[in-house]
Amino acid sequence: MVKGGQQIRLTRKGVWAGFVDLMPVAVFSTPFGIAFGAAAIEAGISPEKAIAMSALVFSGAAQFATLDFAGPDVAWASLALIVLAISARLVVMGAVVSRELNALPARHRFPALAWLSDPNFARTHPKFRNGETDVGLLLGGGLALWLNWVAGTAIGALAGDVIGNVSRYGFDVVMLCFFAAVLAGEVRRPRMALPVAVAGLCAVATQGLLPAGWSVIVSALAGAGLSLVGRD
Repeated sequence: MVKGGQQIRLTRKGVWAGFVDLMPVAVFSTPFGIAFGAAAIEAGISPEKAIAMSALVFSGAAQFATLDFAGPDVAWASLALIVLAISARLVVMGAVVSRELNALPARHRFPALAWLSDPNFARTHPKFRNGETDVGLLLGGGLALWLNWVAGTAIGALAGDVIGNVSRYGFDVVMLCFFAAVLAGEVRRPRMALPVAVAGLCAVATQGLLPAGWSVIVSALAGAGLSLVGRD
């Protein structure tokens, strides 16, 4: 597919550019990996399995949710529903970047999807909208996040007792600021501010009322619904 006079592609140069671009933010996913690794050990999961889970699953919130099901008797249906709810946002992200990804052969498309996550989507989608045609940026950013997540898990699983509770350092604020900055850059017209505000309020209001992940879905539907109603 041609976009803006250029062929949509995935190049090594683009992968490296995406990796370098997102690495300053990706390093702050390491503390979350440490927290998961330590929590997995406390839940009775071996270090090898905890590290393998992060390497293969690469879904922080879903992995934390699965720890509640660790044990000899696993409620597989409940586990599947919770993981589906937490990861449902990826369906929306995939749909948004489908124009670029579907223009690629399967050998390029599926790796980019496998490493799709919130930060590299938020960083790359505006560039696609402005005419960028190298999907390697998306894959490279995802690899930077994955590398730090797996490294953090390994540290937490092997040395979590020494490090202690990493939440006291406030690393979560960095990711919050990153997404807030990205979101602010996306609100280009005044009429876009109301759906964003409503979605944010819904997410906060339902955080403690709904199961994990569902507040994200409800807020997305509320914001999207309001934006559709407000269209001419």
